[in-house]
Amino acid sequence: MTDTGIPRHTGDASPYGGGDPYADYRTADLPFADLVDLADRRLGAGVVAANDEFFAERENLLKPGPAEFDPEHFGHKGKVMDGWETRRRRGVSADLPHPTADDHDWALVRLGAAGVVRGIVVDTAHFRGNYPQAVSVEGASVPGSPSPGELLGPDVEWTTLVPRTAVGGHAANGFAVDVQRRFTHLRVNQHPDGGIARLRVYGEVAPDPAWLAALGTFDVAALENGGTVEDASDRFYSPATNTIQPGRSQKMDDGWETRRRRDRGNDWIRYRLAERAEIRAVEIDTAYLKGNSAGWAALSVRDGGDGGGDGDGGEWTEVLPRTRLQPDTNHRFVLPAPAVGTHVRIDIYPDGGISRLRLFGSLTEEGAKRLTARHQELGG
Repeated sequence: MTDTGIPRHTGDASPYGGGDPYADYRTADLPFADLVDLADRRLGAGVVAANDEFFAERENLLKPGPAEFDPEHFGHKGKVMDGWETRRRRGVSADLPHPTADDHDWALVRLGAAGVVRGIVVDTAHFRGNYPQAVSVEGASVPGSPSPGELLGPDVEWTTLVPRTAVGGHAANGFAVDVQRRFTHLRVNQHPDGGIARLRVYGEVAPDPAWLAALGTFDVAALENGGTVEDASDRFYSPATNTIQPGRSQKMDDGWETRRRRDRGNDWIRYRLAERAEIRAVEIDTAYLKGNSAGWAALSVRDGGDGGGDGDGGEWTEVLPRTRLQPDTNHRFVLPAPAVGTHVRIDIYPDGGISRLRLFGSLTEEGAKRLTARHQELGG
């Protein structure tokens, strides 16, 4: 991990005094927060085990949205918190009542998409006097679907992503990570005990090339397959990354919606594909966008050669001309000829939104070779 000057929040927050519980929440702009959350439940992430979850269950760590706080919500074990909270650790005797320096609680997290971790947020929202004194995070790369027992076995190599570091209560504690390896699982440690509201793991998806080769035809823009949003004209209501999430949108803000334009321009998203690919079919879905769907859409492809940067290696070629879209509808298009490229841009006119974009095709021979080489470089 390198020092990026991210502010460190330490110590207790003030006791809750009423009103907006987030009014005194401590946070900062994090340079990695626009990347994919590899621990997103929509990608299939899960908290597979924890050594203790006496006060609040481990699954809360990966819930979408900010943690909620109800000052009146108590259960038979005590205050009910929207996070993962363990009991207070004690020493071994009256003479040694305090936990040792090595005592800690842990949770095992299966990432929804294996990848390179660039930043981690350990959010202690609403844990004001009951947060951990310090946290640490480790990563491992284990193929298949290992059980908790297998993950804790002696043969698994764990790499430190966040060394033991003091954190603060009621704060978004951010950590930049600089480890060039592909990880499938994390171990989150609380020293010695306490509560964490949310865990966010930002990074870049690194798909398994053998799996993609076996599929043959797949969505070459999907997050889970290594696609990503490089830029977008507008993110006012919702992130453009929503358009390449798994599954169909289930509500309006699960797609991409822009503010209302008052000029003569149009909105757009630029994507980098999993690798250089041959696209043969397209889906543009406007599910749950009814009075705010985009009116028209056009699709262009650019061949950047090496698949990196912003696609400067080639010109944009329109492969789907400006086409009328219907609200709350999945639109399907078979391209008249395969479109080869590393980047895709969708332009919507004049504004509004789409919920999903699917680009079905397969990697070119060149793209597959580069993806395999990258996989090997990352220890896959």
